[in-house]
Amino acid sequence: MDFLIVGLGNPGPKYEKSHHNAGFLALDHLAQQLGCPVTRAKFQALTGQAELCGHKVLLMKPQTFMNLSGNAVGAAARFYHLTPDRVLVIYDDIALAPGRLRIRPSGSAGGHNGIKSIIAALGSEAFPRVRIGVGERRGGEADLADFVLSDFSAADRKEIFARFDDICTAAGLIVEGKISEAMNRFNTR
Repeated sequence: MDFLIVGLGNPGPKYEKSHHNAGFLALDHLAQQLGCPVTRAKFQALTGQAELCGHKVLLMKPQTFMNLSGNAVGAAARFYHLTPDRVLVIYDDIALAPGRLRIRPSGSAGGHNGIKSIIAALGSEAFPRVRIGVGERRGGEADLADFVLSDFSAADRKEIFARFDDICTAAGLIVEGKISEAMNRFNTR
């Protein structure tokens, strides 16, 4: 296995269309593009093996709930002897407008508990990531947890889903070692 591509989210139908599941939804789109079902239970996750730009990749949706995502990611990285720079994580970001992308080669958790868990499991912040803007909570959401676990509005859903093809292209560039190109192409709207 050359690369691990992880979409973050929470398992189960209750959270399927929630802001926090943007990573799962983007990974599902990538899996569909690659003709690869992500259904095999392994590493406390649903996984699927595919080829992306000539590289063998393991697609992963941790099933441990967001705060423990590192359990699955760390286990797979150790099993396949993957260094952190070979682990791409796709996840939601409330600091970005819906549909806005931010690609980085490394960075802090920025308050995201799934990323905190992955940093702890890998012992490093030096893994590439694609952050998907899901927008900030509005006046009606009592707290952050209520917002990230709530469903997308129709307008936000349209903005976010419209970027999934770009995320697939960015993932291919990152796997090819072209993260700078991915950043230049997709970090601006």
